[in-house]
Amino acid sequence: MSGSASAYPDIAVLLPCYNEAATIGDVVRDFRTALPQARIFVYDNNSTDGTALTAMLAGATVVRERRQGKGHVVRRMFCDIDADIYVMADGDGTYAPQDAEELVRTLITERADMVVGTRRGVHDDAGRQGHAFGNRLFNTLYRLLFGNDFTDILSGYRAFSRRYVKSFPAVSGGFEIETEMSVHASRLKLPVCELELDYGRRPEGSHSKLSTFEDGARILWMFAMLMKETRPFAFFGLISAGLMGMSLGFMAPVLYEFFTTGLVSRMPTWIAAMALMMMSFLSFTAALILDSVARSRAEQLRIHYMNLPALKRPDSEQKPVNTPAAAAKSATPSKRTSKAA
Repeated sequence: MSGSASAYPDIAVLLPCYNEAATIGDVVRDFRTALPQARIFVYDNNSTDGTALTAMLAGATVVRERRQGKGHVVRRMFCDIDADIYVMADGDGTYAPQDAEELVRTLITERADMVVGTRRGVHDDAGRQGHAFGNRLFNTLYRLLFGNDFTDILSGYRAFSRRYVKSFPAVSGGFEIETEMSVHASRLKLPVCELELDYGRRPEGSHSKLSTFEDGARILWMFAMLMKETRPFAFFGLISAGLMGMSLGFMAPVLYEFFTTGLVSRMPTWIAAMALMMMSFLSFTAALILDSVARSRAEQLRIHYMNLPALKRPDSEQKPVNTPAAAAKSATPSKRTSKAA
């Protein structure tokens, strides 16, 4: 990966943190070892356990984000920091900093805009059975709604190009930010890759900030909102079909009575059926109009993305330096899947 200093890409390591004093020091030091030329930023999200001081003493640049929630932190990081390549991980020590070099290498060699470090074995042990079930549910739901581009949409270990970061209109406030990142790549059909990596356990004294039900409900709500924004024809088409079905259900006995007796004795039922039918037609009309609007918005996002400079690969004449870390990585093959989202 190493070439001349001027040819080496500017890498920023982004670590959103909330009460991770037990682990953040080691995480920062390990990233400094894995990516010695990278700048390391820790964004402290109102921690009360000394996370900011620990990160600062370990050599990171610390910034405070007072709006609570990972989505707010990621939005702030992407706005504040300019770099060629961004590596985002958690500060809890569950992601190995030693894998960051391979994430960056894959981003460059595959000419991708995002590389996702999928978590090996996360479905077998995600800390709690509720989390494991949620991972399976959300990944399956994503594939049904948005395509087969990703197998682990909730992974927090990712590498991004500058093009991706500066074209990503983050609106999420919490842990649903990873879902929004994945949908953004699928929506614009960006080149993405997945790299299967080991997923560690939190050390003793470190606790997960995830709430199984609250954060799960927020992610489900984000699925609905993103479907409404990116696939309005399917979203409002389903609503239209549901209203149509209800209308026909109310209408059937009234029509049966009319054709057999010539009378309509249940006039309120008939009125309700016609009202539902009108609402179904309105929903279908909205689906057609909003689908055109969504396509126009996607085209505008794509044009903005294309106007951003692409990541330049090192010249073919520049030979990579055989560092011990690079040699170890080359000796241990990783499972890598390249996809165009």
